[in-house]
Amino acid sequence: MHRLFVAFALPPAIRRQLLALSGGIPGARWQSDDQLHLTLGFIGEVDRHAAEDAALALAAIRYPQIAIALSGIGQFDSRGRPTAVWAGVTPHEALAGLHKKVDQALVRAGQPPEARAYLSHVTLARMNAASGATDKFLEAQAALTSTPFTLTHFHLYESHLGREGASYEAVERYALL
Repeated sequence: MHRLFVAFALPPAIRRQLLALSGGIPGARWQSDDQLHLTLGFIGEVDRHAAEDAALALAAIRYPQIAIALSGIGQFDSRGRPTAVWAGVTPHEALAGLHKKVDQALVRAGQPPEARAYLSHVTLARMNAASGATDKFLEAQAALTSTPFTLTHFHLYESHLGREGASYEAVERYALL
């Protein structure tokens, strides 16, 4: 089985900026340099044939390059507890448009449609029940911004789960126009 997702790799300068934010939330599991990415869609576990179909469907996508910048910070919650801290990006509309094309391509390849609303973000840390409060971190980083950068291609990634967390391998690369 292959555990797949579609995402943008981030430029080294942006990854360095995000890595510099690590810390300040006790018990948080901070993403490493090679884990920082901007997700376009999650496929999940599929067999080899479904993985090949997804890769071919993604190759048919035509979309312009996207200029974005980091913008703000937030968290995801589950039952009132933070589960992840993330950096936002702007503008959202172009990324949402590409996300829709990715979702449509994957549905044509036999995958179920994405059920959750799309929020363009970069996950910085994951939390569990033992993690500390995020309030001070979120307040201190609320004005997060970056210089604009252009996304020129996206990847199909395979996620490998291990003792130290997930590692990601780019298995296909797709250029934006």
